[in-house]
Amino acid sequence: MNNALDIDSIRNDFPILNEIVNGKQLVYFDNAATTQKPRLVLDALSGYYEHYNANIHRGIHHLAEKATSAFELSRRRLQAFLNATLAEEVIFTYGTTDGINLVAQTYGRKFLKEGDEIIITTMEHHSNIVPWQMLCEEKGCILKVIPINEDGELLMDEYEKLLSERTKFVSVVHVSNALGTINPVKEIVEKAHRIGAKVLIDGAQASSHLTIDVQDLDCDFYTLSLHKIYGPTGMGILYGKKELLDAMPPYRGGGEMIKEVTFAKTTYNELPYKFEAGTPNIADVIASKYALDYVDTLGKSNIAAYENELLEYATSAVSEIEGLEIIGKAKEKVSVLSFVIDGIHHQDMGVILDQQGIAVRTGHHCTQPLMQRFGITGTTRASFAVYNTKEEIDRLIQGLHKVKKMLG
Repeated sequence: MNNALDIDSIRNDFPILNEIVNGKQLVYFDNAATTQKPRLVLDALSGYYEHYNANIHRGIHHLAEKATSAFELSRRRLQAFLNATLAEEVIFTYGTTDGINLVAQTYGRKFLKEGDEIIITTMEHHSNIVPWQMLCEEKGCILKVIPINEDGELLMDEYEKLLSERTKFVSVVHVSNALGTINPVKEIVEKAHRIGAKVLIDGAQASSHLTIDVQDLDCDFYTLSLHKIYGPTGMGILYGKKELLDAMPPYRGGGEMIKEVTFAKTTYNELPYKFEAGTPNIADVIASKYALDYVDTLGKSNIAAYENELLEYATSAVSEIEGLEIIGKAKEKVSVLSFVIDGIHHQDMGVILDQQGIAVRTGHHCTQPLMQRFGITGTTRASFAVYNTKEEIDRLIQGLHKVKKMLG
């Protein structure tokens, strides 16, 4: 057991873990979908609404100035989290999906043209497939896909074969939500830059497990969601290199993203506000800082080490279940365990586990092309966070034996 963390104390920080589901103590293994929130984050949300709820940037009264200060403090906190060069390179979005769409609809529309090629991977979430398909339909671009091996790892030799002078954009997931695979994104960026292509990294799953350094990666864009790193839902960020963000047109029109408006002409605001039209998600932005502070208090390396310990324990335990096959066996992966059991539908498995108070995710995980690659319709996915325990994994194993007994 990882001695650097007091797991019992950590569990006490998350009120929802005391919930009783179907007469059983909740076991929450759906962390890849969203993590639970510590009391610190919940208090930050209620504290904003109770004590300084106000719109930001425009007011000069006390509440507005306090809210504005807290809002921009979160931006600087996220700048440090990503190791971005400038605070204005951090754009607040509603999540990873919103960030990808922003880049596709601004950079993509302005700079990509008919015949240009965009590269993604077989393991992309739908949110990093569909926006590029939409752009290809509109602009006449061509979408290329990096294949994977049976373990769920990218075939980097094939990636290099796809790269050419026609390649203008590469958009890849840092960590697969369905497999847990950690992709070699620094190498992907380096190879793309050699032929002049820009790179976006979908960091939705990486944010809670890996240290992210956008300067070291040298990526052009990086996007993530805070609800997957113990923060609130409806809150995400897009990092972009300043020179690229400056060159991109606004995504939405309205208040905040303007400097001056007349009926004849509008002058757009500077970064980052050019991309933040309207009243933002103030409370969730403010609370996000507290989520990152919480992670820092525990230590990200400590969290990763403990989660890997849980993954190894669970992998070993499920491997002993007859008829069970793990989907995603990459050498480098985070604490995501996806599997199928011969003759048992993943949805039926999820229902029976839920009856025992165990929350897992079942289905295609918004990665239908990936499921097709493995010749399956979906998996059961257990994903672990810092507040999970080996005792909970033991309950999962007992639950799977019950599933087999009932349905096998």
